[in-house]
Amino acid sequence: MRTRKNHDVGTRGPHSGNTMLSRLLPPAGPARVLTGITLVHTLGQGLWMALSAIYATTVLGLSPGRFAVGVGIAAGIALLVSTPTGHLADRIGPRSVQICSFLALGPLTAALLVVDGFASYLLVISAQAVAYSASRSARMAMVAGLVPPQDRVSVRAYLRATSNVSVSVGAALAGLLLAADSVRAYQAAVVFNASTYLATGLLTLLLPAVAAQPARPGPALTVLRDRPYLAFVVLDGLLSMHNLLLDVVLPLWVLHRTHAPRWMIAAILLTNTVAVVLLQVRAARGTDEPTAAAKASRSGALCLAAACVIFSFSGGTSAAVAGALLFLGALAHVLGEIRQSAGSWGMSFALAPEHAQGQYQGTYAMGSDLGKMIAPALLTWLAVDHGGPGWLVMALGFALAGAAMPRIAAWARREREAAPDAVAA
Repeated sequence: MRTRKNHDVGTRGPHSGNTMLSRLLPPAGPARVLTGITLVHTLGQGLWMALSAIYATTVLGLSPGRFAVGVGIAAGIALLVSTPTGHLADRIGPRSVQICSFLALGPLTAALLVVDGFASYLLVISAQAVAYSASRSARMAMVAGLVPPQDRVSVRAYLRATSNVSVSVGAALAGLLLAADSVRAYQAAVVFNASTYLATGLLTLLLPAVAAQPARPGPALTVLRDRPYLAFVVLDGLLSMHNLLLDVVLPLWVLHRTHAPRWMIAAILLTNTVAVVLLQVRAARGTDEPTAAAKASRSGALCLAAACVIFSFSGGTSAAVAGALLFLGALAHVLGEIRQSAGSWGMSFALAPEHAQGQYQGTYAMGSDLGKMIAPALLTWLAVDHGGPGWLVMALGFALAGAAMPRIAAWARREREAAPDAVAA
């Protein structure tokens, strides 16, 4: 990682050293502070992801159906406000937005302790969705504002590796609370999660401020007129559905359509986590400009397609053969995951004008949000209900979406060359 005046992200290369610490922490400077903030933030997330459904149904007494409806409404709200909150980060400065949103998330999370019904639960999680959407857009605008263009994807890779470790620790803590299985234990999880939000907001004060962008002539939300970028967001959202393969689809596939032992599910998830931690930073090298990033997305998509093909052959075989195929497919999947993620980050930053990184990063996040909303039902229907042919349809979809990425990058380049004044930073 190179040092630039006024954008210092360290004094030595990001890949120097072979220790685990060097894989998780970038050199000293804003990038390392961003990593520390991510560490605290995702620790609380990892804990709460494992407990939110339990808390809502056990402590608050909501039915599973009402819990699902509430989560769906909150996800829709987060999706709708993602671009406007990103624009707000551009206009008043991403650090201010990040601090305010995290400080708001603290008491909003603690409010779950006094929720007494579905209406108040829906109100709280909807307000949380707005604050969380703002914090997400602001965090990526902070990366764009504090890190030189050639280093942004590497920093995103560090953040991804760190979050994988932190989420795993949070999930392990959740396991201890689940073992206790008491109302007090679950309420303690709410307090802990709220405290991580407050700590994250205060830690953001350690970062330098990123200058706010003045109002410009023309429409405020320019990203909504950027057709190449919107096409990229849609295709990237489709590719991002692979994130649900291991968490949702593959466990059901293993249980219902293969003879593999159940412990294979945990082994695959652990393999994925370790591989991301060890390989994500390396996989992100050379993906900081659109053409290279698009090629990385394409190669990652092909690996994901190969994983789907391999998974398709694991049904109806012996336990040993199924286990071997599942493990081989998981390796192909994680290679595709880390490469596709790197290409995705590279395109999201490089295709966005510097003066509008907030709204562009907010819009970029909408793609993965849509993928998360579609993937569980669609991919489960394909794999579990239709078996091998369903996996092959998935493989074809990933391959086609990845193959289109270089065309999107070329389209964006032509648009910029045709109207350079419109996208000048």
